[in-house]
Amino acid sequence: MIKIGMLIGDRYEILEKVGTGGMSDVYKAKCHKLNRFVAVKVLKQEFGENENFVSKFKVEAQAAAGLMHPNIVNVYDVGNENGINYIVMELVEGITLKKYIEKKARLSVKEAISIAIQVSMGIEAAHNNHIIHRDIKPQNIIISKDGKVKVTDFGIAKAATSNTITSNVMGSVHYTSPEQARGGFSDEKSDIYSLGITLFEMLTGRVPFNGDTTVAIAIKHIQEPMPTPRDYVAEIPISVEQMVYKCTQKSPDRRYQSMAELIEDLKRSLMTPDEDFVKVVDPDESASTRVISEDDVKEIKQQVQKKVAVTGDSIRLRKEIEEEKSKKKKVSPAVKEDEEEEYDPRMEKITTILAIIAAVIIGVIVIYLVGKFVGVFPSSTSNESVVEQNMQTEEPLAEAQESQGGFLSGDAVVGVPPVTGWSYAEASATLKDNGYEVAKEELFSAEVAAGNVISQTPEAGSDVPKGTVVTLRVSLGEEITKVRVPNVVGMEQMAAATALTEAGLQPGVVEETTNEDASLVGKVCYQSYSVGSYVNAGTVIDMKVSTGAGTSTYSFIGNIAGPGEEDGDYAAGTEVTVVLATSDGQEIYRTTTSAFPLPMNVAGITGADNGLITFFYYVDLPATTTTNEAGEVITVPGGREERNLSRAVKFAKE
Repeated sequence: MIKIGMLIGDRYEILEKVGTGGMSDVYKAKCHKLNRFVAVKVLKQEFGENENFVSKFKVEAQAAAGLMHPNIVNVYDVGNENGINYIVMELVEGITLKKYIEKKARLSVKEAISIAIQVSMGIEAAHNNHIIHRDIKPQNIIISKDGKVKVTDFGIAKAATSNTITSNVMGSVHYTSPEQARGGFSDEKSDIYSLGITLFEMLTGRVPFNGDTTVAIAIKHIQEPMPTPRDYVAEIPISVEQMVYKCTQKSPDRRYQSMAELIEDLKRSLMTPDEDFVKVVDPDESASTRVISEDDVKEIKQQVQKKVAVTGDSIRLRKEIEEEKSKKKKVSPAVKEDEEEEYDPRMEKITTILAIIAAVIIGVIVIYLVGKFVGVFPSSTSNESVVEQNMQTEEPLAEAQESQGGFLSGDAVVGVPPVTGWSYAEASATLKDNGYEVAKEELFSAEVAAGNVISQTPEAGSDVPKGTVVTLRVSLGEEITKVRVPNVVGMEQMAAATALTEAGLQPGVVEETTNEDASLVGKVCYQSYSVGSYVNAGTVIDMKVSTGAGTSTYSFIGNIAGPGEEDGDYAAGTEVTVVLATSDGQEIYRTTTSAFPLPMNVAGITGADNGLITFFYYVDLPATTTTNEAGEVITVPGGREERNLSRAVKFAKE
């Protein structure tokens, strides 16, 4: 159990509880190893006891730890201690977008678009690293005190959904995509849908679909048409309405196909909000109820082409297609009667063609192998050994192909599969599965999407030994272009952040500072790059906001001698109250001591550059005797007398 003050992981001191959610509690902590404050998210007990979930949680958290982006709450560490499962994250002081919307009722169009751009940039960075959030919602978006927008909980949603965590725990049904609501496959376009719902809420102050139960809301995502935000806020520009509409299409293929496309339209909307430039395909109203639609056929066809190109293993391919078809046809009894009516003849045509291709390929392979076996075709020793081994073990041809990952070869020679155009992760896995090592080179490319393979060496089909290093040249996307730094001095903080984002730059750290110009109070008075200079797109621009004309501050450092230097009656060891004050009477330091010299180190003194040190103390006076003019002896009794004395001091300017 977490307690304030405890140390976990031998480095994280728990300071205070700062939040709680469906799956976890969040604490502010101090990392003593790196001397910084962090957020520690601790799984609640009911999830910590689920070993399968904990395992998935660690894997996904570790994957998210590889993400480093200004618009992502970075994950630093993941661990377990005495049954406490936790992740350590960047501490962001601020407010969730959900609370921000509730506070303002709804956001202005410009502010909503500015926030959406920053969120999209964070999600894009994750997608480029093959990480899908799956739980984009205002509760998982934080606006820091300096105006930076950050997305949190990357990877955690996947761990939860893959372990049947209930929707009331995830709290996501208002933002879930139709494919997620059906329990089907979700990808990058699911995040785009959820971001579209979030944008709708920013603009209108409400979610598009509501209901009494989570199931009722989920059904609305699947079946009901998306309401337009202009039904609630008439002044929303047409381009903004169309972006929301395109993000939230029922069919993933009708949405934006990447975050990059969405970011481009969001930025254009800031410039020309009333221009009708967003291209939206009218939705097919029956698409949400079909068992197998044209989009499904297209998806299967793409999978088919990819698998044929890699392995040529038609038998296994046909099996996978049949499995995919059976998955698509798993529907409730209420809709089984509709399947026959929605039978798609093109699917049957594709299946028939594949069967013919499979038969032809198998026939060619059989003829080739038989010919090599009887000596008709010359062959290398290694290939003969494979045929001989297969014949001796009486392994069927299809099984031999499958055991070799779709390629006929021996231990010495294999054919390099074609992976150009694939994502690096998929290409690397395929090559390694077929016995190759992989090297990665990254290049800019305007033609190939970021993260995909531009070319490979050795080329596809090359006969090279197992263990050969295949170099994959991977696209970094289009080469970063230079952009001109705008002038944001004199703007309010949010307006400055919007202007920088619109220019293709990133708002950075915002600090408060003093400035003599009264017209700049509460506004940006400094930017880290010169106005008009050209920098790389995405460059972070730090800013400073004026708090007004500053006052000079001073310090005083010294070892203060006791009052005995001036007062011979002072007895060493007597307690003295020492007060340091400015010349205008402002007390800035007070202590009581009997040990001198007294070290004094006071900073941040304002109001004057000089002051006084005053000592308050008592002295014990002995009895005295005197003789008056009459010759009488007079005795004056001793006693305790209160005294004070002052010394002038000069302060040093800080």
